[in-house]
Amino acid sequence: MEETSKLQLPESFLSFLEANGLDPSIYTHGDSIPRYVRLKPGFEDAFEEIESEINCKLEKVNWLPGFYSIPPDVHIARTKAYQQGMMYGIDAASGAAVSALGISPGDHVLDLCAAPGAKLCMMLDLLGQKGTATGVDVARHRLAACRTMLLKYGLAERSRLFLADGTTFSVPPTRNLPCESCVDDHEDTFKQWTSRRPYKERKQEAKARKNSVLPQNGQAEIIFYGQGSGVIGLKKNELYRSLDQNDYASYGYDKVLVDAECTHDGSIKHIQKFEQWGWKTLERRVLDAERTDTNLKALQLNLLRNGFRLLKEAGTLVYSTCSLTHAQNEDVVDQFLSENFSAELQEIEMAKDWPCRSGRTPKTLRFDPSTSATSGLFVAKIRKLPPNEAKKNVL
Repeated sequence: MEETSKLQLPESFLSFLEANGLDPSIYTHGDSIPRYVRLKPGFEDAFEEIESEINCKLEKVNWLPGFYSIPPDVHIARTKAYQQGMMYGIDAASGAAVSALGISPGDHVLDLCAAPGAKLCMMLDLLGQKGTATGVDVARHRLAACRTMLLKYGLAERSRLFLADGTTFSVPPTRNLPCESCVDDHEDTFKQWTSRRPYKERKQEAKARKNSVLPQNGQAEIIFYGQGSGVIGLKKNELYRSLDQNDYASYGYDKVLVDAECTHDGSIKHIQKFEQWGWKTLERRVLDAERTDTNLKALQLNLLRNGFRLLKEAGTLVYSTCSLTHAQNEDVVDQFLSENFSAELQEIEMAKDWPCRSGRTPKTLRFDPSTSATSGLFVAKIRKLPPNEAKKNVL
């Protein structure tokens, strides 16, 4: 018998799907999509203990190393393995987006829309004991949750978290950079991070949390840094030094993930929540035509542009969203590529074993519940070409 959806999708959302060429039947798979977890490296010996505690088998995801699936009704939040940081939840499609970056130990990686932090955790897992990972987000409370996650899983050592607008964020990785302007102005250097803050600083942070605003001067604000992140010993003007584009080409990030803000229509579990939140809320958050067609696409394009600007020459950027619409995915990537002769869309070689399908734009990929048994996700991999290769694109 064909499975029918328990969701009674409103006409407005069905019209949205039809207008974007999306099949409503994907939402019939919500109750059959497994829950995915990533086992933190070093805890392989706890495999049987974890299975015993959750009372089910961890099914290995053969196409994605370190990932396992469990039935969707199994909850892990109260398990010893979860509370002690042996494993964390992350959808396999999101894991694929991180894998597409090809992170190697020693890389300096940037997650431009980092909260709540599962992808950043995976990046740090892949880096091991070399390199750094920088997370950026516009929401202070979400970054605080991200910091808690990094500390819980013992992955905070080589990480930095910045409260900032991802479209304008400009802080380079902590490399040995040329910095003639970084004169000694007797400013205090960054000491080891602590949650304790002077009263005046705590008062300012409390006010900022209440207002949920970015720093008034528009500058990024570092809210956490690990001991091995390269921040300790720097002065503020060294950390926040400005680079010109040529400097970013030499000293930028090796890998950048732009998992952009989107309408989340590909996240089945997200759409299911609107049954409790109310379908009027879905109309406001997902279906607002002005936000969807104009403002949101502009935001996505600007995030992609800035992520690419911060990328080192020959570095790799992955653009992803959990929307299934062309407007937020292929259209954004196509427009970006038309503007940038130094940007080359690349084949994701490892994807030949992935349960996904091609996007409308060649070399892009799409995950969806019916094809992949994951949430919906679009993935595009872009390389920053050296000048001699970029010239060939112009000719």
